[in-house]
Amino acid sequence: MISEARLRDIVIGECDYYGIADLGPVKEAVKAQAGLDVDRSPRAISIGIALMDDIVDMLPHNQERWAAVTYRSHSYDVVNARLDRMASIVASELQRAGHRALPLPASLRVDDDKICALFSHKMAAHLAGLGWIGKSCLLITPDRGPRVRWVSVLTDAPLEASGSPMEQRCGDCMECVRACPVSAFTGRNFVESEPREARYDARRCERHFDEMEEAGKTAVCGMCLYICPRGRRKR
Repeated sequence: MISEARLRDIVIGECDYYGIADLGPVKEAVKAQAGLDVDRSPRAISIGIALMDDIVDMLPHNQERWAAVTYRSHSYDVVNARLDRMASIVASELQRAGHRALPLPASLRVDDDKICALFSHKMAAHLAGLGWIGKSCLLITPDRGPRVRWVSVLTDAPLEASGSPMEQRCGDCMECVRACPVSAFTGRNFVESEPREARYDARRCERHFDEMEEAGKTAVCGMCLYICPRGRRKR
């Protein structure tokens, strides 16, 4: 049996966030999202990498190619590759110890109608006590805000949950709602029983990205991530 301390040492050596989530309370929601059955692997190891502030702070210039390409490369492609590599390493360690291990892609859409991935990494991080779901539908950490990307590994290893879901701390802040160039957010706080559509119109973002690509631009926005007061560098 693998120890939690061993897993933490592996992850924290290269990444910034690590937690364990009990998926039992949300197994029906996980199955409804993309058909993933977590009965045999009821826990998620949540892993996060903080984005580089100097790159995130380029986002107000995202219509300029130099800024868009840099953000797309180092805050998306490169970080996702690092997360996928770490998920694979952790999964191999779990398997060698005799446990089930399913590393999930850091970013891979599986349903174009729902505009969703196979699994919600931000939900796992939320359940692991690493942050709360903000009005932007992003996972907001207390120290870095939404400036973190996530990946998850599902397992049956008998690991204890590292925390409990944080209550939202956005309060009356509406910075992300006002910053959205396509008004995709309603400004509602996260309520677990409500569908995503109560807070966020993913189709508006989708059309915005499509229009940028049709215009020959690199499809980058990220203004909700940039503007969040949590984790934003003080000038």
